[in-house]
Amino acid sequence: MLAVNDLYCVKGERALFSGISFVVRPGEMLHVQGPNGSGKTSLLRMLCGLSAPEQGEILWQNRPLRKEGSAFFAAVAYLGHQNAIKDELSAVENLRIATALTDQLISDTEACRGLEAMGLAGKEDLQTKVLSQGQRRRVALTRLLVNKSSLWLLDEPLAALDAVGVALVEKMLDKHLAQGGMAVVTTHQPLKVSAVTKSVHLGLSARA
Repeated sequence: MLAVNDLYCVKGERALFSGISFVVRPGEMLHVQGPNGSGKTSLLRMLCGLSAPEQGEILWQNRPLRKEGSAFFAAVAYLGHQNAIKDELSAVENLRIATALTDQLISDTEACRGLEAMGLAGKEDLQTKVLSQGQRRRVALTRLLVNKSSLWLLDEPLAALDAVGVALVEKMLDKHLAQGGMAVVTTHQPLKVSAVTKSVHLGLSARA
């Protein structure tokens, strides 16, 4: 379970949001909404431990996030605006390196199986620099399929995707949540998932 209590974020001299509280339980997705510059990316960076809030508390399994360390990082998968893939490496190589960095080793076969599920069959061994932006995004999203993380933190996961790609992400989320996973997602587009979905609007004091 992920819980946030009275979170307050400041960037420079400007408060992006305050009074943000919510709970995400197994099988639930939180949809983070708000205009550009409202702090959606900042919130996700706080949730994955990359930055600290000005005030407030983030709890993972009822323990303060700052005390969780490696146990939390093994449970979380973060996908930011950038795909974080190396152009000169193949899709398979990118996946194997990314998972190795989180101590979740996968084989070439497992990587290829994930890429095929994301509609990238036949592209596995190509350097990612020759792929389209949408295909590169799919490579990045495949990391979610091949790791064992229970909490997904996704910042605009639908960026550069066509309608087929959006449907694949929705299917991934549905399966993850049905298996007891959790997700926090920022997107300007609606997401069609069958699991329990909550919303929080930044720029306003909100509870979910």
